[in-house]
Amino acid sequence: MKAAIYKGNQTFSVENIPIPEPGPDQVLVKIKLSAICGTDVHAFMYDLAPPGTVLGHEFTGTIEKIGSSVTKWKIGDSVVGGGGVPPPGNELPQKSEPRYNYRTMGFVSKDTRGYAEYTLLPEWHPIKVPNGVTEQEAAMCEPTAVAVHAVRNSNLKLGDTVGIIGAGPIGLLTLQASIAAGASNVYISEPTLLRQNLAKKLGASKTFSPFDCNFEEELVNLTNGVGPDIIFDCAGFPPTLDLAFNTVKRNGQVVLVAVPWEDMPLKPADWMAREISFKASWGSDPENWHTALNLMKSGKINIDLLTKNNKYINLEDIQDIFEGLMKPTDQGQIIIKF
Repeated sequence: MKAAIYKGNQTFSVENIPIPEPGPDQVLVKIKLSAICGTDVHAFMYDLAPPGTVLGHEFTGTIEKIGSSVTKWKIGDSVVGGGGVPPPGNELPQKSEPRYNYRTMGFVSKDTRGYAEYTLLPEWHPIKVPNGVTEQEAAMCEPTAVAVHAVRNSNLKLGDTVGIIGAGPIGLLTLQASIAAGASNVYISEPTLLRQNLAKKLGASKTFSPFDCNFEEELVNLTNGVGPDIIFDCAGFPPTLDLAFNTVKRNGQVVLVAVPWEDMPLKPADWMAREISFKASWGSDPENWHTALNLMKSGKINIDLLTKNNKYINLEDIQDIFEGLMKPTDQGQIIIKF
């Protein structure tokens, strides 16, 4: 089978490797679509993944083989590569380690994952794709679950006003999840015109370019001088977290959804007197995956608009695509098709 193996030093090598055989409690998944995630771009950009790693965790496919003890699945079942509830003793380290540090502990596995034609998963790990959800939507279940988790992790209440910094795929999914959760107005800061227009189509009340206006002043004016109830930082660039704190209202909340790899300077004296709360939102929980699929099925989360301006790519294109994603871009979600 073909797999994109990370060799270190910002280099992928697409190679033929043996198709693995499932153990007693494993299933072999034939991958159909695998979306490219920002955390994998970070792993490439900052050379974080161990050489020999096959990255990718946003994928959908079908069950190709099952282990001798597997009872939950049958061959041909359509699945999403994650979202299952781990049995005791199999919890992810970010949920079980009391002092988990993503920077030092986040890329330790050399398991073959989504940037390959096949992958092995424990029986409990995948979840079924429900009727009414397309393959393209299923491939986007994991990032949608991240957005759902961020909104459920926040203090958002019916009728609240929301600001979102960054309209990449996670920002646009957080926009839709906020609206589904009852936000009355959602305002977006995004430098690229294409993503601004996409945000408007997906329900943003108004969009702003940080290069053309003062986002803080604009949102304070739009909220009768108080600021929005919640700001989601989905960009994670050095100035964005401080901008979020400066913009949100008194006793409001800032939620960090992006994963910044650079220092983010703060000037707390500017905003700490407003007694703002802060929440970091990390990844997702199994129930968020099911909620994501249900929101897609109901039409409250639109995946087609996030992907329609991009063609599927081939696995052989992965090096060029990752190099391009190291720089700011206006692309929507990129998906590998096998």
